[in-house]
Amino acid sequence: MLEFRQVAKAYATPQGPLEVLAGVDLDLAAGESVALMGESGSGKSTLLHLAAGLDLPDRGEVRLAGQALSSLAEPARARLRRETLGLVFQQFHLVASLTVRDNLRLQARLADRERPDWTAELIARLGLGGLERRYPEQLSGGQQQRLAIGRALAPRPALLLADEPTGNLDEASAGEVLELLMALVREAGCSLLMVTHSPRVAAPLDRCLHLTHGRLTTPASGRDACA
Repeated sequence: MLEFRQVAKAYATPQGPLEVLAGVDLDLAAGESVALMGESGSGKSTLLHLAAGLDLPDRGEVRLAGQALSSLAEPARARLRRETLGLVFQQFHLVASLTVRDNLRLQARLADRERPDWTAELIARLGLGGLERRYPEQLSGGQQQRLAIGRALAPRPALLLADEPTGNLDEASAGEVLELLMALVREAGCSLLMVTHSPRVAAPLDRCLHLTHGRLTTPASGRDACA
């Protein structure tokens, strides 16, 4: 589903180029869930942006659903994102002028994959029944994050990319949102790559990877694998 081959990325700074990724290799299989961990500033969000084709590597290759992203012009990458990806960020990025129902329908419509039955199921599973006509500002933070997750999953994407999806929530709400996210990912049948700093959030996923000094490492297996 997602492949990185010797991917490198650097950014210009007043002190010179700062290499964030230094030859990253990654394989994410269809239906697999992977947690990406690392210290703040280690390049986790950069890796996610490259996976989505929102940025391109300086060296190496990123392949999404078999397509080499560097070989595609931006319109083609945008189309591949619409058809293949769901994106969930720490900031909700909901459309303020759209109701709960229309926020959910938006991404599915853009992908030409709207299914009223799945939309109705998402509303029920997200705990948003009776709130369909409300606007994002009329929802709590937890409700907004659940809506953002539902919007990303509405077109039943092949891959969900999530950047600290519970980072803005209190512990109780974060636990509920994480449990819901994992259940819906399984039901949608999609792969998941989630950036998180929390071992508790990472623990339910199939694998954990750590990003350190620009490279990915696999921690020891067992109870402490995501620590």
